[in-house]
Amino acid sequence: MSKYARKSINKLSAYVPGEQPRPGEKIIKLNTNENPYPPAPGVQKALCTFNPEVLRKYPQPLADTFRLEASNIFQIDPDQIITGNGSDEIIAMIFRTFVGPGDTVAWPIPTYSYYPCQAQMQEAKVVELPFDENFDLPEKLEKINARVFFIANPNAPSGTLIPPARIETFAKKIKGLVVVDEAYADFAQSNCLDLAKRLPNLLVMRTLSKSYSLAGLRFGFAFASKQIITDLLKVKDSYNCDAISIHLATQAIRDQKYLKANVEKIIAQRNWLTAQLRSLNFTVQDSQTNFIWAVVPKKQNAKLIYQQLKSDGILVRYFDKRGLSNGLRISIGKPAENRKLIENLKRIIPQ
Repeated sequence: MSKYARKSINKLSAYVPGEQPRPGEKIIKLNTNENPYPPAPGVQKALCTFNPEVLRKYPQPLADTFRLEASNIFQIDPDQIITGNGSDEIIAMIFRTFVGPGDTVAWPIPTYSYYPCQAQMQEAKVVELPFDENFDLPEKLEKINARVFFIANPNAPSGTLIPPARIETFAKKIKGLVVVDEAYADFAQSNCLDLAKRLPNLLVMRTLSKSYSLAGLRFGFAFASKQIITDLLKVKDSYNCDAISIHLATQAIRDQKYLKANVEKIIAQRNWLTAQLRSLNFTVQDSQTNFIWAVVPKKQNAKLIYQQLKSDGILVRYFDKRGLSNGLRISIGKPAENRKLIENLKRIIPQ
């Protein structure tokens, strides 16, 4: 590290993304919750026919083409939508806008490990409270005097869902901003979009990385009151979404039929993989996402299983953290990939 960085940055442990295979490496990749199916046909066509002349000029500052399309699809005022270079950028905007040095932020754990990184950058005080045994919000959370509460829903890495009614009750009891991170909402039975339309202190984030098969595009968006969006626009980078991503993101959300068909296939494989893992004595949470959280059988070592799978050419996610080190997070792949995973686990784990 250099002598020029702020003290909070020198102390910061950077976020560690999921492992990416080297170019050309043959890997079954089930570790970063990407969609196993390609983007919508309209996205592929739009990419192939994109006019390079457009790149000579700056893109739309507010991604208006996307916001108007999203407004129509999600039935919300376009002025209640903001876009970002992935939902991670929107998280960063939220911290820069609403959290200053010494301010308190809070969330239930385990959760998305990017939140603490942003909190440390802002020199914020972090309060983390464990989920209860049913992965419901901890009762003590509403007693925290926080500027912002982050709730990943469905949660990562557990894959569990908190009902919108429970989140609404929570939001009405507290004074701070409630951020509901819905990266996996399209795979769930319910979502909190309606709450973002009605509650003045609630923001819902979405991404195109998971259900829309566009993790490589880096495009996220959020819904909130016009007042919250106006605040966020003050700290947004001038042209934070490029012209190609705006164009392709717009094409992606237009094809809701393709989205739903892919989601149905992934849910079917999620159900199959859950049953298979349980038959191997894994403890598996009922998931509302495109991944599964699987606690390994007794007397088995999750890290060793992860390492053995990796040597076999299968990547899953292992977290060397307290409370998570006995499990594996497994993304839902195509049927053949999921079958290969189960075949290898049967070989690794004595029956």
